Amino acid sequence: MDKNTKFLINTENEQLKKLQQIVKDSIDEEKLLINNLLNQPEDILSRGQKISDKVARFGGSWNFIILFGIILFIWIAFNSLAPLKDGFDPYPFILMNLILSCIAALQAPIIMMSQNRQEEKDRKRSENDYLINLKAELEVRSLHHKIDLLIEEQVKILFDTQAKQLELLKSIEKKVKNIGRNGAS
Repeated sequence: MDKNTKFLINTENEQLKKLQQIVKDSIDEEKLLINNLLNQPEDILSRGQKISDKVARFGGSWNFIILFGIILFIWIAFNSLAPLKDGFDPYPFILMNLILSCIAALQAPIIMMSQNRQEEKDRKRSENDYLINLKAELEVRSLHHKIDLLIEEQVKILFDTQAKQLELLKSIEKKVKNIGRNGAS
């Protein structure tokens, strides 16, 4: 393995150890992890982040596609059908291509910013899912251990009870034999 791979593995192991410690602490404190996950602090978004979310939401919708198609159709129809002096962008629609390129050049990084923030939210959500699953697994293991101890105790009690019953049966048998001997004489 090269140094980068070892570093990545060590970093990942440290992250997992931290997550496991959080779960163990929450179990020790008998707190529910889910309370923290359901009542997460609100994201404080800057104005630019809010705008990028709105642009991404609108840019990836049917409303955008339909509206953009209508605008392009009107643009092409007007510049194709209008007299040469009234048309502002004659065929091959160089101005329209420039505007489309600018919109694409601006819209792509804005959408990427929104997707990166969403990816970070998804990563946190999956980390929270991991914590809950880990806690559930530890609780199940703890319950299995408790059940095993209870069964072990019950088996001991059953053996003790059986031994006492056996002693009682032997004493009853002796008494019956003694009564049988005394009654036969």
